Amino acid sequence: MNNWHLGTMGFGYKAWVGAFYPSGMPPRNFLAHYSQLFDAVEIDSTFYGVPGEAQVKRWTAVTPPKFTFCVKTPRQITHELRLVNAIEPMLAFLEVIVLLGEKLRVVLIQLPPDFAYPHFNTLRTFLMALPARFRYAVEFRHRSWDTPGTAVLLREHNIAWVSADYIHMLKQVKRTTDFIYLRFIGPHGQFVTKDKELVDKTAVLQAWFQHLQPHMEKVEAVYGFFNNDYSGFSPKTCNRFKEIVGVGGDEIRPLQEGRLF
Repeated sequence: MNNWHLGTMGFGYKAWVGAFYPSGMPPRNFLAHYSQLFDAVEIDSTFYGVPGEAQVKRWTAVTPPKFTFCVKTPRQITHELRLVNAIEPMLAFLEVIVLLGEKLRVVLIQLPPDFAYPHFNTLRTFLMALPARFRYAVEFRHRSWDTPGTAVLLREHNIAWVSADYIHMLKQVKRTTDFIYLRFIGPHGQFVTKDKELVDKTAVLQAWFQHLQPHMEKVEAVYGFFNNDYSGFSPKTCNRFKEIVGVGGDEIRPLQEGRLF
């Protein structure tokens, strides 16, 4: 298995200008530049609202043919409605993001921290109503979900159990379908800057790679994404992980906008 799709959570950070994006580059050019260095991104802006059709079409237009998008389910569905009577807005969301075409790989469903195992039937009802044409991954943020029943539910619906390096959660890989979805998330706001790596996570990332080994022959792909709060500068940390897993990582050396020589 060598189908790794590794990138960052989001790409539109002004703090990256000069550190990742060339100085002077306008935000409209960020994704095109990003997609030359990484082959995947997790779109987190969809958590705050459904994007417009024109925006989604532009995302796919400015990226290479084999670029991969994973998208985060809007918080209206997961955090406000808490999956109750939420299938209609979910279908409306999927109708828009389907415009990504073959570049759309996984829809991330992140549950609230207080959404615990007693809500099992709510989750089950929601998952049963999801269109089977899409692939999904569920991120639990309450340890009560760490039970055999959770794995059975996800396997029944061919959905991935997100493996997250996140405070309060166990660092473990639970394989419930034919792909693995990794998220590396630090405490929100722990770093003032987002333009340089401040913590060396090499040993932790090596441990995660070892956790993956028993599963590698049984999955078709691994998706993995980093946020800036994990070690200060997610592109650098993602490249560090790419080197550990053996898929390389392009050096981040932004040039001045408009200057190639």
